[in-house]
Amino acid sequence: MELTEQQIERYSRHIILPEIGGTGQKKLLSAKILIVGAGGLGSPAALYLAAAGVGTIGIVDGDRVDLSNLQRQVIHNTGDLGIEKVKSAKAKMTAINPDIVVHTHSELMCAENARSIIRPYDFVIDGTDNFPTKFLINDACYFEKTAFSHAGILRFDGQLITVIPDSSACYRCIFPSPPPPGAVPSCAQAGVLGILAGTIGLLQATEAIKHILGIGDLLINKLMVYNALKMEFRKISLKRNPDCQLCGERPSITRLIDEDRVVCEVKGVNNA
Repeated sequence: MELTEQQIERYSRHIILPEIGGTGQKKLLSAKILIVGAGGLGSPAALYLAAAGVGTIGIVDGDRVDLSNLQRQVIHNTGDLGIEKVKSAKAKMTAINPDIVVHTHSELMCAENARSIIRPYDFVIDGTDNFPTKFLINDACYFEKTAFSHAGILRFDGQLITVIPDSSACYRCIFPSPPPPGAVPSCAQAGVLGILAGTIGLLQATEAIKHILGIGDLLINKLMVYNALKMEFRKISLKRNPDCQLCGERPSITRLIDEDRVVCEVKGVNNA
């Protein structure tokens, strides 16, 4: 692949970085990244990955744009109300960068389709806000050996971790199973600072780009926790759990299952 004159100009600020250069930009143009959830976390990630020149981006979401989304889901606007989120997102992404290809999956990710959706991609961004789908993404990425970024936000707090299957702690190493119904309030119940979604979603996009380029230090075996009120980041060191039900020495989870959806349940993917 040779960069065109327009691409050299478009990506010039990347190309002059020694850590990226023309070779790195070609890697981005050849990369395939999947974003599950075109909501609060997925919106900024999708916009910046499109601008960065990630050649193929997939978007999974079965929901439509609602007025309550617009406080934080910046890829959508008032004129998009009622439109499928994946269609709204694709329009903005391709308007930013016609170089890229956007594949839309206007459906709910479930045990039946998760692996086939994830399989073509190099990296997955979990932009959902319900625990069952988060566990499903973790398990499907483990079986497909696909690296992914987990994140979650609520009120003024966010967290994220990058998982490399068979190399780092997985989501189930930290949280073995979803919490019982009512144990954790939903975003609709507890609220969320809109701009927090942007902060955490962009960190997820950063992890995706670093993974594709093979540069920097990823958040593997480290849970980053952020509090917006205190403007405080901290990292919690983790390690693989040998008793993990999924990636441990004697795994009990050998296939995908659909957990009961008990948190932040509305329609579609139920993204942050």
